[in-house]
Amino acid sequence: MDTPTTLRKSHKLDNVCYDIRGPVLDHAKRLEDEGQRILKLNIGNPAPFGFEAPEEILQDVMRNLPTAQGYCDSKGLYSARKAIMQECQRKQIPGVGIEDIYIGNGVSELIVMAMQALLNDGDEVLIPAPDYPLWTAAANLSGGRPVHYLCDEQADWAPDLTDIRNKITSHTRAMVLINPNNPTGAVYPPSVVRELLSIAREHNLVVFSDEIYDKILYDDVEHVSTGALAEEDQLVVTLNGLSKSYRCAGFRSGWMILSGNVAKQQARDYIQGLNMLASMRLCANVPAQHAIQTALGGYQSINDLVLPGGRLRAQRDITYEKLNAIPGVSCTKPKGALYAFPKLDPAIFNIQDDQKLVLDLLLQEKILLVQGTAFNWPEPDHVRIVTLPWADQLEDALDRFARFLSRYRQ
Repeated sequence: MDTPTTLRKSHKLDNVCYDIRGPVLDHAKRLEDEGQRILKLNIGNPAPFGFEAPEEILQDVMRNLPTAQGYCDSKGLYSARKAIMQECQRKQIPGVGIEDIYIGNGVSELIVMAMQALLNDGDEVLIPAPDYPLWTAAANLSGGRPVHYLCDEQADWAPDLTDIRNKITSHTRAMVLINPNNPTGAVYPPSVVRELLSIAREHNLVVFSDEIYDKILYDDVEHVSTGALAEEDQLVVTLNGLSKSYRCAGFRSGWMILSGNVAKQQARDYIQGLNMLASMRLCANVPAQHAIQTALGGYQSINDLVLPGGRLRAQRDITYEKLNAIPGVSCTKPKGALYAFPKLDPAIFNIQDDQKLVLDLLLQEKILLVQGTAFNWPEPDHVRIVTLPWADQLEDALDRFARFLSRYRQ
């Protein structure tokens, strides 16, 4: 009788990692099953912390349910794409037409699609360190090789341009920007984005610009879209969606925009690949697409949350102040997004294994964070903290974090 063999996962997954929902979360679920209460500061999910979608968005989705039962165009509903096109005009991204817009089941699906359509085995993609790890995972899954360029903590986490130039090879096909940045909260000024675009143009690289947090900005900081700063002969793929600014994470409604009129002519074969992949999944979730026109054209309630007196602004301030009050901890002030990325002084804490650090914190204080190396940061000296909980919850959690660190050494 034949001995049964172990069924193993595909080798394509060997270098794929997504520790935001990884092994430490499994321990958290076990603790919850035992009846313990865990404060989850591991994922930017607004709804569990009382951030609800605007009522008019919910009403429009419900009102349109009877007409949302069939497939739509593989790129998305015309009305939704027209609203996105108008948003591009508002953001001064030139030359974007209806056919340049793809709606997906969240930005996550579109990131994978964009990589799969571009990369051959061994092609390289420049991705920031730290990064949102789906970018690295998608590059690996598509047969490519992620090459991480460093961001400089001493310069408000701006990309290190020299490091980028040193890492470009004949195999480099694309450059990823995450702006506003997850996990650091950095917002790149236009001068930095122009420098990045100049490097990409010099080496004929596709630019992927992840701008999902473009409306979550603090301290009067302004965000300028990468596509608005690029030359006509540069292909910029901009990604955005409803999950964060409109608190509709569960709707899984995101979009991808192609800009650069001259570049689009030169990229016809790549665009054909995108069209093929869009058609293969038939279409994105149709009911959720009915939220897009209302969201983009309606009252921008996110502004009430990020301005002085707003809940998100207050929570950012508390997180920043309390982290920097902890001996041995320093944190660059986040200018956007929903996160802080503090550094734990290696000379004090001697952290060798940052996953063990967050597991020990979970077991002792019932707080779930994500280790910095999960965001492809090369040293085990950072953690990411989500700033979504109510102010009193955050204050309590950060006090417990300080207490934990006061006696923690590796």
